[in-house]
Amino acid sequence: MTAVKNLVARGLTRRGLLGATAAVLIATTSPVVLAATPKDTLVLAWAIDDIITLDPAESFEISAGEIMGNTYDRLVRFDVADPSKLYGDLAESWTVSEDGKTYTFKLKPGLKFASGNPLTADDVAFSLQRAVKLDLSPAFILTQFGLSKDNVEEKVKKIDDLTVVIETDQAYAPTFVLNCLTANVAAIIDKKLVLEHEKDGDLGYAWLKTNYAGSGPMKIRDWRANEILALERNDNYYGEKAKLPRVIYRHVKESATQRLLLEKGDVDIARNLSPEDLAAVEKNADVAITNRPKGTIYYISLNQKNPTLAKPEVREAMKWLVDYDAIGETLIKGIGTVHQTFLPMGLLGAIDEKPYKLDVAKAKELLEKAGLKDGFSITMDVRQTQPVAGIAEAVQRTFAQAGIKLEIIPGDGKQTLTKYRARNHDLYIGQWGADYWDPHTNADTFARNPDNSDNAASKPLAWRNAWDIPELTKKADAAVLERDPAKRVEMYTELQRDLLKTSPFVIIYQMVETAGVRKNVEGFVLGSTSDSTYVFRVSKN
Repeated sequence: MTAVKNLVARGLTRRGLLGATAAVLIATTSPVVLAATPKDTLVLAWAIDDIITLDPAESFEISAGEIMGNTYDRLVRFDVADPSKLYGDLAESWTVSEDGKTYTFKLKPGLKFASGNPLTADDVAFSLQRAVKLDLSPAFILTQFGLSKDNVEEKVKKIDDLTVVIETDQAYAPTFVLNCLTANVAAIIDKKLVLEHEKDGDLGYAWLKTNYAGSGPMKIRDWRANEILALERNDNYYGEKAKLPRVIYRHVKESATQRLLLEKGDVDIARNLSPEDLAAVEKNADVAITNRPKGTIYYISLNQKNPTLAKPEVREAMKWLVDYDAIGETLIKGIGTVHQTFLPMGLLGAIDEKPYKLDVAKAKELLEKAGLKDGFSITMDVRQTQPVAGIAEAVQRTFAQAGIKLEIIPGDGKQTLTKYRARNHDLYIGQWGADYWDPHTNADTFARNPDNSDNAASKPLAWRNAWDIPELTKKADAAVLERDPAKRVEMYTELQRDLLKTSPFVIIYQMVETAGVRKNVEGFVLGSTSDSTYVFRVSKN
């Protein structure tokens, strides 16, 4: 491994970095060689095949979120230790007007991008305007407070080099607007650098898919899809510099392989360990386990276009036909906790009420009341990954006890999600992660459906399941406008209780992200969202 260390120590040239990366990959994939990772490089094993772009205006995937969080700054961030607390990132301070519609941000002086270009309010305004104009998947996080392609240049403006103003269409809860600005889509990009690579008015979109234009504590040096992603320290970063010169993410999908690499010392951190591999790793004196509740919930949804599933008694019966305790003790042990409301614990207003348990007799009573004493047949679209596939099989068995014949239709993520988004499913099992740390992120999708028509502009999860809920939509809309935090808590508590009994969502658990970490690694803390796990704070001894 000395050769690997020497390669990595050659400096920050592209050839030196790629040579080091190749050497690490060769050493760590060999069945014979056993060697530690370089002391100045953090190596993580993680499934990173979901990354499709490096552009924060488009990036909306789990592992891509972590990369954006380490490489791009935004106006504000939330405290990883206490996500309810916000602090200035590029912003030195901010104020909200008396009418609650104008947010004025003062930037820290002397900011620079990794390129060396100065970072000013012009870059901030351009970045937010660009995200809205491109109107890609995560753009709704910004457009939901009134920004559009037509008005964004008027609503997001540079006042001077250190001042930018954002105007909203209504007086929202300030924490809602500010938390939206912590999201990756609000990352600040290097206007000068990006426009140098603009083609046919695309605002640098084609170029930024595979390149980097940020100011964060680390910069993206190399990305090879489904293989590696390499970061290196950004010496132009305004704050405390990254503790290690470089970080390498290795794409390793299988839990057993990650465990083997971790135990041999060929990687420093393993990110996708199954309950079985976690239990085995815990016995290794050289490895520590760290975990953190994540803003992600797993659920089964019932398409209300199916007349059988549209019966309220059927919806409730299915909630009594899940063996939550058994799932918690086996399939999600160490990687999740049983949870039955649409707000993950940790978000403002989340309640930990779990009224449902496996009760076949009660489910049968409800089915008989619905005129389905002898049960019925139904299908479920299931992505063939764990623990989702295992949960689907467990539910298939318990449904059968009440006469419900469940056929599992397996598929990959793209197949199942495409069908779900088109409202062509019966049952679907999947996950939903918080896009920003405010309760509206989940209320907006589980408890709102402003237009249930097939060609609706807004297509939240309630719409995907054809759940027409005008009254609940009004309640969710009122909650996001409430500026008193205590009253907001009351409103979200009521919404969660409404959905527990009436919704077509059988919510099963909240994800607990878990990682195995070599004991010579210090400062690795999992964040509550995908973009708040900060590897730039990690060191090795």
